[in-house]
Amino acid sequence: MDPELAALVALLPVYEPGSPDESRARARAYTAARPDVPGRAALHVTDQLVPGPSGGDSVRVRVYRRRADGPPRPAVVYIHGGGFIAGDLETEELRCVRFAAEAGCVVVSVDYRLAPEHRYPAAVDDCYAALSWTTASAAELGVDPVRIGVAGASSGGNLAAATALLARDRGKPAIAFQLLVYPTLDDRRQTVSQQFVGTPMVDGSDCERCWEYYLGADHRDVSPYAAPGRAADLNGLPPTYLMTAELDPLRDEGIEFATRLLGAGVSVDLHQFAGTFHGFDLFPTAISQRALDEQVAWLESITRSEGGT
Repeated sequence: MDPELAALVALLPVYEPGSPDESRARARAYTAARPDVPGRAALHVTDQLVPGPSGGDSVRVRVYRRRADGPPRPAVVYIHGGGFIAGDLETEELRCVRFAAEAGCVVVSVDYRLAPEHRYPAAVDDCYAALSWTTASAAELGVDPVRIGVAGASSGGNLAAATALLARDRGKPAIAFQLLVYPTLDDRRQTVSQQFVGTPMVDGSDCERCWEYYLGADHRDVSPYAAPGRAADLNGLPPTYLMTAELDPLRDEGIEFATRLLGAGVSVDLHQFAGTFHGFDLFPTAISQRALDEQVAWLESITRSEGGT
């Protein structure tokens, strides 16, 4: 393990598996203990409600954008992690702020419904609704409608990939890119890395429990919009950045998804970070900073190649 990360892991409390409420309380405590996010004050940040799926309840989103006016910017519909059961708009604000402040994107962060109270397809429906609203509101948001993409980490990476599949299959909205950070992709859990026990932050048993909360105990006939790793056809998906971590039970399914995307003719940047674990890029270490820097740089590069600045 990376020495800086190992030193931090030694200080982390050992969490026993708990209920969704306990997981949410831990997530809130972790967020509350985090220092103020640098760069946030320089952004225009607003919370608002947007139309929900099929006339259902509204979806809360948080929009981050630079204060200065200028030409239309690229946009990222960002989807937080939390194992489908925890997390909110505060959970990954560091990533959202950096994408807005440094990559110059308008970021629309989605407060989707959580399992087990709201199982699949509630979360992905909310994320698709947020993507549709972002596209429809491009002029109001100062967004270039041909440079809108999706991004997410962990279970948020699942929902980003699922949203991209939905958009492709429904023929709208157009998605310019997807950024997937150690994504949760396959409920079948048949890879070598899914057998990891005692790995920091997340191990294989944590993954199994989260899938049961999201899909129910019996999940034999699972849609690729629930588990994108099951998708038989990956053609027509947008350019992709996919990051995995060596000591993460999700490592192998992420790598497999990236290679299948390549086989389908999709342009892919795949980075496997050695000596790291699930969630490492939000820690205060050099390798964490390098990982976030790379995500920002990729967003800058891909949105520039799609047109505009």
